[in-house]
Amino acid sequence: MAERRPDRSRPTSFASHNGWDGDFEVFSDFDLPVYVGPSTFQKLPWVTDPAELRSRGVDVAIVGAPFDDAVSHRPGARFGPRAIREANYATGSLHSLQQPGYLEPFEVLNVVDAGDANIVPAMLERGHAMVYRKVHEVAATGAIPIILGGDHSITWPSATAIAEVRRPGSIGIVHFDAHADTAPEDWGQLAGHGTPMRRLIESGAVKGRNFVQVGLRGYWPPVNVFEWMQEQGMRWHFMREIEERGAEAVVADAIGEALDGPDAVYLSLDIDVIDPGMAPGTGTPEPGGMLTREVLRAIRQIVGAVELAGMDVVEVSPPYDHAETTAMAANRAVLEAIGALAAKKAAGRTVRFERVAAAR
Repeated sequence: MAERRPDRSRPTSFASHNGWDGDFEVFSDFDLPVYVGPSTFQKLPWVTDPAELRSRGVDVAIVGAPFDDAVSHRPGARFGPRAIREANYATGSLHSLQQPGYLEPFEVLNVVDAGDANIVPAMLERGHAMVYRKVHEVAATGAIPIILGGDHSITWPSATAIAEVRRPGSIGIVHFDAHADTAPEDWGQLAGHGTPMRRLIESGAVKGRNFVQVGLRGYWPPVNVFEWMQEQGMRWHFMREIEERGAEAVVADAIGEALDGPDAVYLSLDIDVIDPGMAPGTGTPEPGGMLTREVLRAIRQIVGAVELAGMDVVEVSPPYDHAETTAMAANRAVLEAIGALAAKKAAGRTVRFERVAAAR
């Protein structure tokens, strides 16, 4: 067999020949585009071990609750956490133009993605138990949990876990929603997504007088449910009040009410409080809602004024979304809360729940 002669017309190094051996910058995972690498919130470190959360002194931990077994209308919120995590074109440290003083929240706060609750489909009671356990173990480290839903039923186990960790202190809830979510049951189901606020009150986790609701509108719940809410001392602001007085005035009242009683506040944002023209990807859309910018401003104001115990953003249903509009609104809601917390810490105020951190 004849000896093969080397082809001297071919380059000795394809990398050199094509210009691929240059001194190119290699970016960290944190600074890569959102569509490259792991799908964590804002490409933050994925830290699921409670011991590591504690040792790192984490200020804020993102928690996914990919659960929608309790919906009464359109499903799909189980896909919400992943969609919210990915719904931003900006990565790296970020610079919040909504906060004064050139604030870079991730340079001030220690924020991680703590992963998802151990959810499997078609097991409602187990799903709520897993959400409760995940949020409890995160909150017990002193970090502030921000939970990505999931349908609104996850607020029952999430807020319960935080209320338990913060005993003997109390928490209140500021709840943005088109719906009151205080039904006695959903077609016989006590844990449906129309019932979580009632379950929190009836279980004793949160007192009725420590509830403030903003944005209620539409045609539900019926009169007898509002009568029950009044008996519990709940306070609420209809959308018509926002139309008449303006969001600024109503949110100012809600902040005053939120500070009247509880030691800390849990913020629950149902994305359907936003008008479905701007947030179509949700399970029970109700026309005539708040503007996205009004909600984002309200989050900044509330988180800046109260001691935040935890937060959830729920009812994002990607199958009904258009061009990630709803997921982006949810993503920015989380970022605005983080920005407000960073501004607090930069001013020397405490963000972590230090009593728990010190006890352990």
